[in-house]
Amino acid sequence: MYSEYEIQNVPLTLKSSRQGVERFLDRNGLRLDDVDTYAVVTRIDGDEILAGGGLQGNVIKCLAVDETLRGTGMMQRLISHLLSMAHDRGHNCVRVFTKPENRDIFESLSFTTLATAPRAIFMEHGMPGIGAYTAYLRSLRREGTSGLIVMNANPFTLGHRALVEWAAQQVDTLYVMVVREDVSQFRYADRLAMVRSGCRDITNVVVVEGSDYAISATTFPSYFIKERTAVTDAQIALDLDVCANHLMPALGATVRLVGDEPLDALTARYVELMQTILPAHGLDVKVMPRLRHGDSVVSASLVRKYLADGHLAQAAQLVPQSTVPSLIAQLATRALTIELDTTPKPGLVDKVDNGAHRDMDYGIMAQSIAALQPIFTQLAHLPQAPASAIVELGKQGEQVMLHATGGVNTHRGALFSLGLAVVAATRCTVLDATSLQRHIADVAQEIPGTHGTHGAAAVAQHKVAGALAMAQGGYKMLFDSWLPCYDALAGDPWQAHKTLMHIMSTLDDTNVIHRVGYDRAQEVKAEAKALLSDFTEQGLRTLNATYIEHNISPGGAADMLSLTVLIHSLLH
Repeated sequence: MYSEYEIQNVPLTLKSSRQGVERFLDRNGLRLDDVDTYAVVTRIDGDEILAGGGLQGNVIKCLAVDETLRGTGMMQRLISHLLSMAHDRGHNCVRVFTKPENRDIFESLSFTTLATAPRAIFMEHGMPGIGAYTAYLRSLRREGTSGLIVMNANPFTLGHRALVEWAAQQVDTLYVMVVREDVSQFRYADRLAMVRSGCRDITNVVVVEGSDYAISATTFPSYFIKERTAVTDAQIALDLDVCANHLMPALGATVRLVGDEPLDALTARYVELMQTILPAHGLDVKVMPRLRHGDSVVSASLVRKYLADGHLAQAAQLVPQSTVPSLIAQLATRALTIELDTTPKPGLVDKVDNGAHRDMDYGIMAQSIAALQPIFTQLAHLPQAPASAIVELGKQGEQVMLHATGGVNTHRGALFSLGLAVVAATRCTVLDATSLQRHIADVAQEIPGTHGTHGAAAVAQHKVAGALAMAQGGYKMLFDSWLPCYDALAGDPWQAHKTLMHIMSTLDDTNVIHRVGYDRAQEVKAEAKALLSDFTEQGLRTLNATYIEHNISPGGAADMLSLTVLIHSLLH
């Protein structure tokens, strides 16, 4: 029988293929979810989809078989194909969400049921499975009553801290499990470190590493139930069933502690169902009212909003001091992103073109910024470290950048200048302009000079101030001129562009000097000044075309724009 059919992967990027899969799933009461690959079964002499299943990482999704092939073993054949694909990609443990009526089929292929809900089941196959994680949890068990908090902490706020303090008073041991899913603004490693730092002084708290088994994309399926309300409840029920049957027993925890949720409807529903589902398993649930700050509740989303707006002071009011360095690091990558997104720019990579660069584009620059985020975070947590440690971490950052970009130097200068500012900011007892400028200069004095670089050659030949000298002088021009310019342009849609022109008109850019010589670099300064005095978008585009033709890239000015944006965020 099987000789009449074939299994092949279909390209979902192709509109016609995607629509065909969507129609097939719709006929079978499903909808298409995010998948890396989708495999379909068709007759050898036809193209009608008779069975199909997707794979995202190690999760089988969107699995269905046409009624004409049910009971023929085609489902098992398709699942075996998907298992083989997953194993070939290095996934030894494969998971699936499916309808309860498919349980027997998957169990016949050695899948184990981990959680059940009225309209969904969660199963897995292979090793290491949930047993490895529960063994880790059992190793953390302590005597006495125990409770569990699961938090994302994106980032860790005073609200999280208040919840932990309250919960720790309810039990002998409080386990705080950090959501592992790495799709938040703050990476899992950073969130875990923030929670550990923020809870270090509470002696009966044990911070627990997260997994795919608690509030993750793995335990929150949504693809096989069309009604959104049913999807939400199915996700919650599966997640809580895993918690009740596996996680809490492994820890010896008998109570789940949580804050109420007045802002987010999905989380509010989660808390509501938690109070129904967990007691049915003999577990207690305790809910604490959310901490308030003025007229608002303290929330991680509000902190992220303040950061997005470049307001460190407001964000810092809502988090423990131990979280502030991570906020500063976020502002560094925000500043780099603002510079990159400034479009159009003369001779520089932006959203439209690569400027005068042949080895980099917007995508490569964005990858570089993402790769540097952990380096900025580590720098932010080295406020009192010796210069040697800062320099060594800077070198690691360069290697991380080069690995992310395939060897292209995208942000070496920005890493130096913004990295210094990040370290200096965390050294400030009071974060104001005078203190920040002084600490930047002090840190820079400890940094040895470089030799053999294009910038060093321009400095030696033309006696201009290089990157290190500017930093050792506390970026005087930035604080005296560029920063006031940026601040005065608040609300102007061309704020970043005009500030860039102002920087270009006053900076001896060693990158420009290296490319086209000192005399042409002075002309670049004059051209920027002229454009700033009679600013138009067309003028920017014309200058960009000229600089592309002449191979002029004011990369030093771009770095200083990023630094200006960062310092503005720190002081605003």
